[in-house]
Amino acid sequence: MRAKRIITVILCLFTALPFCNAQDSDLYKKVVKDLSSSRFQGRGYAKNGVIKAGKYIEKQFMKAGADEVVLQPFTIDINTFPGKAEMSIDGKKLIPGDDFVMREYSPGIEGEFKLYFIDTLNYNSEKIFLDLAKPENKDALVVCDFWFTYKHSGDFRKLQSAEGAPNAGLIFTWDTPMKFYKAYGEKVVDKPVIWVMSELMDGAKKIQINVENKFLPHYETSNVIARVNGERHDSCYVFTAHYDHLGNFGRRLYFPGANDNASGVAAIITLAEYYAQHKPEFDMVFVAFSGEEANLRGSNFYAEHPSVALESIKYLFNIDMIGDNNPVQYCEVSEPGMSLFENMKAINAREHYFRELNLGELAANSDHWPFAQRGVPCILFENESGDTFPYYHTAKDNWDIAVFTTYEPIFNLITKSIKED
Repeated sequence: MRAKRIITVILCLFTALPFCNAQDSDLYKKVVKDLSSSRFQGRGYAKNGVIKAGKYIEKQFMKAGADEVVLQPFTIDINTFPGKAEMSIDGKKLIPGDDFVMREYSPGIEGEFKLYFIDTLNYNSEKIFLDLAKPENKDALVVCDFWFTYKHSGDFRKLQSAEGAPNAGLIFTWDTPMKFYKAYGEKVVDKPVIWVMSELMDGAKKIQINVENKFLPHYETSNVIARVNGERHDSCYVFTAHYDHLGNFGRRLYFPGANDNASGVAAIITLAEYYAQHKPEFDMVFVAFSGEEANLRGSNFYAEHPSVALESIKYLFNIDMIGDNNPVQYCEVSEPGMSLFENMKAINAREHYFRELNLGELAANSDHWPFAQRGVPCILFENESGDTFPYYHTAKDNWDIAVFTTYEPIFNLITKSIKED
């Protein structure tokens, strides 16, 4: 009987080994669901969702078994819209977030306004400014297709200025799912810029609007930094993901950000758990950044005040928006990071994690950028297509449409590339 029990125990141990070495999919899903819930109100600033989320992530790193977890505070100036967000066109009420949003640098606006439509087929900037100076167009809202404004950005910057023209603000029409942003919310411009779905403006005569903004100077938020000690401390691998998102637009609407970027945060928490259970050769550092949506403020601050010497970083993995199902994985890689990327491509060809690793142009679109500028070997993993991608920066990026297909191959590609480095 004793021999039989020993054999049974041995068999159980061997059966359990694959699961011990695998990613923790249940934890990953739990973190995505938690961070995208109403509890954190879109992980924004007006209702302190970002502060609550930072504390949650701190606890998750502790539970994962990290040897050290600290908060790195910094401040930002940020414009928010937590109050009234009401708009109607010729008496038809619009839905905040679906039908209209404010650009992040807009002041509040209240009242009933006439509309002045830009003639894009016969564009004449001189005529536009003369028209807007006429009494019948005083305090009108200027309406134009968003993409057209790029061709004449100088004119439209004037129309946003108090000295440029007596218009009350601008409406830019938009054709795809309505997007909301925070990138340039560190200031408030003279006049509001409102994005409205194009079809709603057809034949419109006037709008009624009441949107309140609240500017928050010197708002304190934090990066969350965790460490799993390795056998050696002279070098380290770093895993990053931003946890902030877009917060609120109006009193009821929040942007859940399940894909962007609860998915990335959940991934680095499970990576911390994995390395806590499998002691690595080198130290592993995990950083959940705040302020990414506000123009990479958290990662820039960390790069200027790093918890580890930047030259000691063997490789930095930045994970952003991996909650999708695209079989082709988009990557951006710094020049010093190309060597390991070539190894990753070889591993991927062997293991068939993705159909392809697609190398894009290095850009300031996520938190790898401040490190790439400083010569750190780094890579961005991000999905740029798939079933959930069209909903990024919308209120529909939520738990109900969450997809988990990409998580496991990303996890395996990272851990295997480190093992073989």
